[in-house]
Amino acid sequence: MFGNLRMAIRTAALTAAVALAPGLAAAESVAPLDPPEKVTVAYVPIMKFAAMYVAEQRGLFDKNGLDVELERVKSGTEAIAFLTQGSIDVGGIAIVTSLWSGWDRGLDIRVIAPGALEPMENSPTKLVVRSALADDGSVKSAADLKGKRVAVAGGPGSGGEYLVSKGLARGDLTIRDVELMNVSNPDMATAIANGSVDAALVGSPYADEIINAGTGKVLESDLTPGLMTVAFVGSGKFVNERPEVAERFVLALTEAARMMQGDDYLAPENIEAYLVYTNSTEEAIRSGSPLVYDPMMQIPVAGLADMEKVQRENGRTEYTDPLDLSNVVDSRFVEKAIADLDG
Repeated sequence: MFGNLRMAIRTAALTAAVALAPGLAAAESVAPLDPPEKVTVAYVPIMKFAAMYVAEQRGLFDKNGLDVELERVKSGTEAIAFLTQGSIDVGGIAIVTSLWSGWDRGLDIRVIAPGALEPMENSPTKLVVRSALADDGSVKSAADLKGKRVAVAGGPGSGGEYLVSKGLARGDLTIRDVELMNVSNPDMATAIANGSVDAALVGSPYADEIINAGTGKVLESDLTPGLMTVAFVGSGKFVNERPEVAERFVLALTEAARMMQGDDYLAPENIEAYLVYTNSTEEAIRSGSPLVYDPMMQIPVAGLADMEKVQRENGRTEYTDPLDLSNVVDSRFVEKAIADLDG
């Protein structure tokens, strides 16, 4: 599954690179909304939504006749509540179990564009094992984690638990074969160092902290190359009653993503946008592994289906039958954006 996704992303990037100049010219023919339409967005301030920051900071929303108001929230759960009430139009949120169960109950929000995708390689998120267990040969592969204590940040059905599931699957294990420990990210290094856990699912900068300290070693990495774990979602009211506004919102995101390819990812104008809308630093942005900002803005439905399947089989959803993803994804806005840009 992910081999095909990897190829699709590379093909999309090449296509966009070849067509980028005429594509941007074509976008100029899309009439901006007049008068400008207001769009209220609630977002978690992380780099996975960086295309939106670039679109706002570099005037792409304005160019399309949108008056976009970005409001930070602490969690996607908070944004979902606002979306359901119709008090915001778009949310930049993580795909978590509560969303799947909500969609099964008829939750009226739709995925309209992807956030950044996981890197194809060298992901900052890794499954690490205590060095002592690796050195004495107790844990040589994911299969050796059976019965071991594995730390993950977040409760049942979290994105971290999904990633742990993907790592364990490489050893033909599930979360029921290990003892999952809910440990906050800042406490991961201590838990590994003092032996209170045997392995941990950790991201940047905590994975590097553990590895550099010599207390842990990488057991599995690149768990979900090309996967979308966050997305831009629109309220039902927004996508159904104001489709022309949603079209231009996604068009601006797509234009922004195309301004972030290759070396342009670190263009001064883009870095400025990243710093305005996140709590990151320029040093961290420059030294970190860049995420994938798909210039074709394709919604990776296969990856979403895998997330739903794993979380459902883990018993984390309120239903047991596979969910119909046509009730989850609305791809018409991405399709319209690509048609406008590439003809």
